[in-house]
Formats: sequence, structure tokens, C-alpha cells
Amino acid sequence: MNLQEFYDVVVIGGGPAGLTAALYLARACYRVVVVEKETFGGQITITSEVVNYPGSPPVSGKALTEQMRVQAEHFAAEFLLAEVTGLEMEGDVKTVKTSKGDLKCFGVILATGAHPRMIGFKGEAEYRGHGVAYCATCDGEFFTGKEVFVLGGGFAAAEEAVFLTKYASHVTMLIREPDFTCAKAVADETRKNENITIHYNVEVEEVTGDSILRKITWFNNVTGEKTTFEPEDGSTFGVFVFAGYAPSTELVKGLCELDEFGYVVTDRQQKTSLDGLYAAGDVCIKNLRQVVTATGDGALAATELEKYCTQMQAKTGIRPVQPPVRRAALHAPRDAAPSEKPADKNELFSGDMLAQLNSVFERMEEKLVLHVFPDSRHVSEELIGYMDSLAELTDKLSVKKEAVSDAEPNVRPCVRVEKEDGTETGVAFHGVPGGHEFTSFVLGLYNSASAGQKISDESRARIASIEKDTHITVIVSLTCTMCPELVTAAQRIATLSPHVKTDVYDLNHFPDLREQYDVMSVPCFVIGDNAPAFGKKDVDQLLDLIL
Repeated sequence: MNLQEFYDVVVIGGGPAGLTAALYLARACYRVVVVEKETFGGQITITSEVVNYPGSPPVSGKALTEQMRVQAEHFAAEFLLAEVTGLEMEGDVKTVKTSKGDLKCFGVILATGAHPRMIGFKGEAEYRGHGVAYCATCDGEFFTGKEVFVLGGGFAAAEEAVFLTKYASHVTMLIREPDFTCAKAVADETRKNENITIHYNVEVEEVTGDSILRKITWFNNVTGEKTTFEPEDGSTFGVFVFAGYAPSTELVKGLCELDEFGYVVTDRQQKTSLDGLYAAGDVCIKNLRQVVTATGDGALAATELEKYCTQMQAKTGIRPVQPPVRRAALHAPRDAAPSEKPADKNELFSGDMLAQLNSVFERMEEKLVLHVFPDSRHVSEELIGYMDSLAELTDKLSVKKEAVSDAEPNVRPCVRVEKEDGTETGVAFHGVPGGHEFTSFVLGLYNSASAGQKISDESRARIASIEKDTHITVIVSLTCTMCPELVTAAQRIATLSPHVKTDVYDLNHFPDLREQYDVMSVPCFVIGDNAPAFGKKDVDQLLDLIL
């Protein structure tokens, strides 16, 4: 057994519960890795403002959880972007199977949270991404100046209805119950908003249209009266569904006890019915699903696993090797604190971003050229500055610039990643790869200049079997937390196949794509001449559509 790859605990899920568990375990000198398949931070990252986290001023969900991640990393918690595909929990040593290889450990914390629940009205699935949405932060801007309907009466529905008034011409709430089901203070804030109309005791019957929504019908579940809304000018509208969440427990079905709704049953110490498996956060049965309760679950699960791992170390004689950063930290002065400023004066990249970049640069085996194609817009200046700043950090990157041109409006500005000899890697980004796309762009560089992220032998063989030239267009928003997984998967395929090219577009700078593909949700992707599709995909799911 390779002790360099052995962990005391593997945490599945990088939301507040998982990050807190990692912090507690790492601080207690246990080796822990957090495996997250999307974006560290979890569902709370789509919340524009968190106002009720104790001791914290109003802050975005993204900023709050990023601070949690940095704090855990300071104590040498490790992080892995990958999808967990299976668990082997028999015996003292457990195996967590991921898309980037197997992880061995003593204990596992399931902190996978929950995903938005569909209501099931007619047309919901058909128009998902074409007018039906589940994330106001991700998709709200697509409905600027249009009517928007919000379905639900809970905390999320009330809060996001107010948020959507920033974009919509008017927001109409359709609530199944006779009143809101959230705290009165939150409901009152929604009620007093002049741009929100509220209907109680109503349910959506169906939505219809052509390529986008054209009509919505709802009925009063007390009187039976039906109402239909159809824009007189023939335009479209949005429907945002906030009907709660379904637990992400597919990994543990058949392994531990779940309740009738699929939530994990735990004792008061967050232990499941299976030895060595604990659960924390929204994946568990609980009366209140908030950041504060998730962090409490994570802390409790971690402290219980500390005892469990100590017993397992004594029983098996296995002691995981601490990562180098932990060994270095043990010899640092006790009053040493992490710098609040980046390692240099580069204002574009924070200290954490620089650490991520330097880690990638060290692993790059080839030099790359960032080939920039600008136009006359200000965003081109930003793109050039961004690429120049990247290249200044390492001798592995250089920048080449084409002459400024306003031709090809659907192409410029963009950066294409090329080998030193000019060979294309198949990775291109149109716009500036900031926000949530920073990591996916960095991973594109890593995958283009080295062996890259691990994928299964089966997936690698499927990519090698692609013989037809295939172009993948991916349309994203930099605020979307679900886009990076699709971007990374498409680019990974492109870096391994000479027949695949991937172009990623920030929709904010290419609005004509919105009309061309009727984009009302991100991520959106188009493979060749196929119809646009929506939603996050991993490598194998994309390959199913390509092959």
C-alpha cells in the first residue's frame, strides 16, 4: 500500500459541511482530502448575500465559503476536483473510487448536499434551459426586461424573487400553500416589494411554446379556477422553480440507512448505520438547512472521526504520511499568519490564485503559447492584460497577438492555447476567463502541457476512438457554478483528441449567441450541428453524445 496516497478521512463534497470537517480534521493533524466534482463552496455560492451567519457581516455565499476553504487549506487540508463514482466500505481500509483514481482511507464523510427538486408540471423538463430555470444568480440576467414567474413559497423562493427584480420587468410568485412557508421577516420583505405580485393556493398546470416559452397556465387548488399568461407582444418569459432540494445520496444507496425521502439517517454524532461512514449537512435528516447547521454537522462528524481514525491507526499500524505543507507548518513560528496580500504586486491574482497557478506551472511539461485575437472593444484590452500577466508568472507561457480586427464578431476577442510549434491544443476561450472559469482555464493549460488530469482507461480509449472532426461550442456565464465542470470535460477531450476542438464563450460578450441558440440557461453546449443542450456534463456523458 502506498502511504503517500493514504488518508485518514476522505470528505465527499466541498460545501460548508465538508469544508468545516476538513478544517477540524486537518487542524488536529489528520490527513484529509475534500473531493468535489463541481465548485468548492456548494449550493450557497449562488446566494448573493448571506446575512445570518454568526459573527460575519453580510457577505456573498461564494466569499464566505472561499474563506472556509482557505482556512482549511492553511492547516494542510487537501482538495481534489473529481467525481466520486463508488465506495468500497468493507474492512478497516475503505476505498473511495473517483474519476481521477482510487483513494484509500479509514473513514468517509458524506457531505454531498442536495440538488434542486423539479415540481413535475407539464413542460418542465422539456423547457429546462429554454425558459425554465433553477438558479437566479446563474440565469437571472437572461430575462432582463421580461416577465418572470417564481414557483415556491419557502426561503429560497422569497429571497430569489427579490433578487430577480434586478432583471425582470415584473416578478409573479405562484405559491401552492395559503401563505409563505419561510420566516415572517423574509416573507414580509418580499410582500412589500412593489415589483412582486403574489398568488397563493395556486399550482402550475403546464408551460408551452416553441423553442422558448410562450404560455404558462396555473390553477387555484381551492377554487379550481385556471389562469393563462401569454405575452401580448409574442415575447417570452421565465419560470424559476424553487421547490426545495432532493438529497444527493446515490453513492450510499444500499450501503447505509436512508429515510423515505432519501436523506441519510445518522445518530447524534453524525454516524450512519455503516461503520466508518459519517454524513453532514443538507444530505442528512434535519429541521433546518442553513450554513450554520451544516458547519455544525461537519465539526461534529470530524471530531468523532478523529477518535475513530486514532483507533484504526492503532489497530492496523497504518499512519498516513502528512503532506509537505503540514510538515513545513509544524516548524513555522506559532505567531506566523498567512499573508493577506499576494506574493507579488500583481493585482489580478490573489494569493490563493497564485498558489494554484504556481502548482500548475510546476507540473507543465511543455511550453504553451497564449494566442490572443482581439477586437476594438475594451474587453480585448482586459484579455490581453490578463494573458500578459499570466505569462509574466512563468517561462512556460508566452503571448502572441494578432492584429486588431472587428471581423468575425462571433470569434473575437478570444485566446487560443497552442503548443510552442503553433499546433492547436483544441482549447479556446472567448472573452476573459475570470470568475468561476478561472479554474477551468488553468486546468485547460495543465491538460494541454502535461499528462493532465486523471481519467479512466476506458474514457481514454473512447476519446482515442473519435475519428470524425468534432467542434464543441460551450456557452457560459462567469457567475455560473455549474459551468466549469462542462468546460473542463469538453477541454479535456479536446486536449486528448486531434479531432476535437472546444470553444468556450462568455455569453456576456457574445449576446448574439443568446438569440442564435435561444439560450436562457447556462451552461449551454452545441456539438457540431446538433441542437443546443443544457446542463453540466462530465467526460463520459459528453462522449456518449459525441460517439
